[in-house]
Amino acid sequence: MAELDPKAMYKLSYGLFVLTTKLGDKVNGCITNTGIQVTSSPNRIAFAVNKANLTHDMLLESGVFNLSVISESAPFSLFERFGFQSGRDVDKFSGFEAYALDSVGVPYILEGTNSYISGAVYQTVDLGSHTLFICDVLGSYSLSSSPSATYSYYQSNIKPKPSSFAVGDSVGSLEKTSRTVWRCTVCGYEWEGEELPDDFVCPWCKHPKSDFEKIVS
Repeated sequence: MAELDPKAMYKLSYGLFVLTTKLGDKVNGCITNTGIQVTSSPNRIAFAVNKANLTHDMLLESGVFNLSVISESAPFSLFERFGFQSGRDVDKFSGFEAYALDSVGVPYILEGTNSYISGAVYQTVDLGSHTLFICDVLGSYSLSSSPSATYSYYQSNIKPKPSSFAVGDSVGSLEKTSRTVWRCTVCGYEWEGEELPDDFVCPWCKHPKSDFEKIVS
């Protein structure tokens, strides 16, 4: 069997997007990094969404969305709001004003984005942990000239350094005594304990144990 180095997967070039949708009176959104144009005639895009996300379930039912392209001007707070908390627990749009609604009431993001694409679901493919949404593009709109942010740019320029992160509830206050911390290499979430459970999933970015590094301080 071929060897699998998770870090090699990070070298794939990813864009970053805020996927938003509306179901009834409820609006919600989440971060995704898999948006891509798949055909030009008809004009279609595709993106994968984790089934654990409320946005996933809402989009399956409503079939309408906006995909806001995150730019290099995006603040880290945009990722905290739409990527590090669940719409099942909080209203992600509460207290957030940097958005507008399209003609059918689906929000698109104005802060830290350079464009957005409106669409409707054409077909879905079950991928296990995720669903692949293949969608018709109904409209596309430019918002700014700021370059699109890649995953690598986020890691190097937007995400705070590890010492700046708010540590997970299990860590508590920092102490000078020796401790073992497991840090997510994707989003920076930290969990304290000698051994990280095999089935552990990052509560922020939903990545598995294999994406955590062990740090002894």
